[in-house]
Amino acid sequence: MTDLDWRAALDFAQTLADAARPIALEHFRKPLAIDIKSDASPVTVADRAIEARLRQLIGERFADHAVYGEEMGQAIGETHTWVIDPIDGTKSFISGMPLFGTLIALAERGTPVIGVIDIPGTGERWVGGPEGATLDGSAARVSGCTRLEDARLYATSPDMFAGSEAQAFERVSRRAAFRRFGGDCYVYGLLASGHCDLVVERDLKPFDYMALIPVIEAAGGRITDWRGDALGFASDGRVVAAATPDLHARCLDELGV
Repeated sequence: MTDLDWRAALDFAQTLADAARPIALEHFRKPLAIDIKSDASPVTVADRAIEARLRQLIGERFADHAVYGEEMGQAIGETHTWVIDPIDGTKSFISGMPLFGTLIALAERGTPVIGVIDIPGTGERWVGGPEGATLDGSAARVSGCTRLEDARLYATSPDMFAGSEAQAFERVSRRAAFRRFGGDCYVYGLLASGHCDLVVERDLKPFDYMALIPVIEAAGGRITDWRGDALGFASDGRVVAAATPDLHARCLDELGV
């Protein structure tokens, strides 16, 4: 980061996560009114309350920064943009699964440089920035897996793949050591800590993946789109995150995009 104190910004990102967590837990496993958005995804009062609070805090601290959020509008700043997913994994949240998270990123000129994956239901928090990645304050590091045959692979759901993309995912996942489904943003934290090796997904939005990038990269991993291009606000939503460059390259070859 060139024109902002990134350590102060990283501390502030964690302040945002601190503010979001009790709101999520206040509503978790409680009766909830659920609305269905135009894209058929669910949203609750918790999603909206968290994003409103974080927008308020950002406006008070960084009035000149843009905010790109899931629920209340997407603005991209010329220099700095905060990217917020108040509850990543709303379906998990509303069905009582504790592996939902709040995602917070700060992008500088379109490139995410700070990322937070906060998991209120388990009390875990991954943070990524220029000096590395941590889980609850201790260093986080990816595994050394290089072979697809040895890889522990995750995707949030098999239902996210269709047509040729389903065939590509099938090729990759059936070659892996095993595949598991579920977890939303939580599995990217697991990858950053070396517990799984590969995540392959599609149809993600910038608020779904921008916070993941600093965490995965600072932990030593690689995360791109299916073509191997850097993820950004204009990406097509197909994401590959891998523990090592070799595993990442082998996954891309098998996807064949």
